[in-house]
Amino acid sequence: MSNPRIPSMTLAIAAAIAMIGCGQKEEPKPVAAPAPAPVAAPVPPPTPELTVKLGHVAPLTGPQAHLGKDNENGARMAIDELNAQGLEIGGAKIKFDLVAEDDQADPKQGTIVAQKLVDAKVNGVIGHLNSGTTIPASKIYFDAGIPQISGSATNPKYTQQGFATAFRVMANDVQQGKVLGEFAAHQMGGKKIAIIDDRTAYGQGLADEFEKAVIASGGKIAAREFTNDKATDFAAILTKIKSKKPDVIFYGGMDAQGGPMAKQMKSLGVKAKFLTGDGGCTPEFIKLAGAASEGQYCSLPGVPLDQMPGGKAFGEAFTAKYGQIQLYAPYVYDAVMVMADAMKRANSVESAKFLPEIGKTDYQGVSAKVQFDDKGDIKGGSISMYQVKDGQWEYRETIGGSPMAMAKEAVMDAAAAVKDAAVATDAAAKDAMKDAATEGAKVATEVAKDVKEAADATKAAVEKK
Repeated sequence: MSNPRIPSMTLAIAAAIAMIGCGQKEEPKPVAAPAPAPVAAPVPPPTPELTVKLGHVAPLTGPQAHLGKDNENGARMAIDELNAQGLEIGGAKIKFDLVAEDDQADPKQGTIVAQKLVDAKVNGVIGHLNSGTTIPASKIYFDAGIPQISGSATNPKYTQQGFATAFRVMANDVQQGKVLGEFAAHQMGGKKIAIIDDRTAYGQGLADEFEKAVIASGGKIAAREFTNDKATDFAAILTKIKSKKPDVIFYGGMDAQGGPMAKQMKSLGVKAKFLTGDGGCTPEFIKLAGAASEGQYCSLPGVPLDQMPGGKAFGEAFTAKYGQIQLYAPYVYDAVMVMADAMKRANSVESAKFLPEIGKTDYQGVSAKVQFDDKGDIKGGSISMYQVKDGQWEYRETIGGSPMAMAKEAVMDAAAAVKDAAVATDAAAKDAMKDAATEGAKVATEVAKDVKEAADATKAAVEKK
C-alpha cells in the first residue's frame, strides 16, 4: 500500500532545495559598454566651379576667313592650356569658355556681334581682327565696361579714343607706317612711290602713315589710288600707275587683294617693286601671287616667330594641333593669357575688378614682354621686314622693340648725334672764324685810322715848326 504522504514530502524537499539555490546564485558579471563609433571628420563642400566666358571675334567667312580662324585657334590654344591648369580664382575653380563670333570683316556686323557678346555677359573680349570692326565695336564694350584686347587691330584710333577698356598687344600703324615709308625710300631706292589702299580703317590708315614717312624721308608720291577689300581686278588702277613709272608700289590692305595685285603687276609689265604691311605678310599672299611674289616685301609688327621669347615651343604646339600659323595667332594667344593674368592678380573674374589690373600688366608672353602705355598700346613695339625668297617669306631685319634692334637704333642715333654735333661744331668754328676775321678787320681799321690821325698830327706839327 502506498504512503500518501510521500508526494507531499517530495514537494517540500524540492521547494527547500530551490530556496537554498536562490540564496547562493552568483551575481552576473558586468558587461563592458561597447566603444563609441568614431565620429567621421566633416567633409568640406566641393570647390564651386565658375564658367568664365571670353568672347572672340574675327571674320570666319569670306576672303579673310583663313586669318580669322588662325586668330580663333590662337585663342582656343590659350583657353585649353588655362583649363588644364585647374586655376582657382576668388575661391572658385575656373573653367574658361570661348564664345566665338563671325563679324565677316564688316563694321556693321562687328557692332551686331559686339552687342551679342555684351548680352551674353562675357567677362572679356579678345579681338576683333580688323581695325574697321574693332573701332566701332570698342565703344559698345566700353559702355558695358567689358575689357577688350586685340591681337591684330593696328589702326591708332582704336586706342586714341580714350576708352579705358581698349588694349592691343602689337605695334600700331604709326610705328609700322613710319618704318615702311623709311624702308621704301632708303632701302628700296624709292624716289617715286605709288600708293594703293583698300579704304578700310586698317588699309587707309596704314597708307596714310606710310605716305607721311615717305615725304619726310625725301621721297615723292607719284600716285595715290584706292580699291576695296572685296576687289580682285586691279588692271585699271595698275595701268594708270604704270604711266607714272614708280620705283615702288605700296599696298595698304590684306593678302586677298595684295596677292592678285602683285600677280597682275607682273602680267601688265609694271616694273616697280611691291611692298605691303602685315595684312599681306602671309603664306596666302605667296599662294595667290604665285611666281610674282618672288622678291616682294612686307612688314610685320613684332619679331619673327623663332626670335620670340616662347616662339619655338608655341610654333611646334600650334602646328601639331592646328597646322601652319597664318599671321596673328601668337599675339591672340598672348591676349588671352594677359587677360587671365589680370584676373589672377585681381583675384576676381568680374570685369570691373580685373580691368584696372590689365593696365598694370608686366607679362612675359610668347610674342614679347607685354606692358601697356597709358593709352593701352604695347610699349616698345617692334617692326620686322621680310622678303619673298624661293617661295617663302625670309626675314631681313627688325626695327625697334627687340633688344638687338633697340641697340642698333641707339648706335645709329648716337652716330647721327655725333655727326650733327660735328656739323654744328664745324659750322660754329666757321662762324667764329668769320666773326674773328670781321672783328679783326674792324680793329685793324680802327688802328689804321688812329695811326693815320697820329701821322697827320705829326706832319702838321712839323710843318708848323
